[in-house]
Amino acid sequence: MADLEKIVEEISKLSLLEASDLVKMLEDKLGVSAAAPVAMAAMPMAAAAEMEEEKTEFDVVIKEIGPKKIEVIKTVRQLIALGLKEAKDLVDSAPSTVLEAVAKGAAEDAKSRLEAAGAVIEIK
Repeated sequence: MADLEKIVEEISKLSLLEASDLVKMLEDKLGVSAAAPVAMAAMPMAAAAEMEEEKTEFDVVIKEIGPKKIEVIKTVRQLIALGLKEAKDLVDSAPSTVLEAVAKGAAEDAKSRLEAAGAVIEIK
């Protein structure tokens, strides 16, 4: 087996141009690229971070009514201006969207109020 410390010592004596040539030769010999894996790994992480930062509007969805249907209907009527029949129809058609494109704080508030009334809520 090669003495790795000796190889490192020899490589450290190379000029930048010689080191660049060495990298190219190793890439050709081994059939690999030194730069591609780093760029490919960084790109999805950057795209995911951008998507998380851009999300400013949320939807509040009733997944299940729960055991207290009347309380859920009352809470829906308090959250949005609906008549009794419209609120009942919305709750009965679960899963259904109660609020669309609201700020995170409003979505969290609506979720906590609806869960207190007995519904199962999801924020999208």
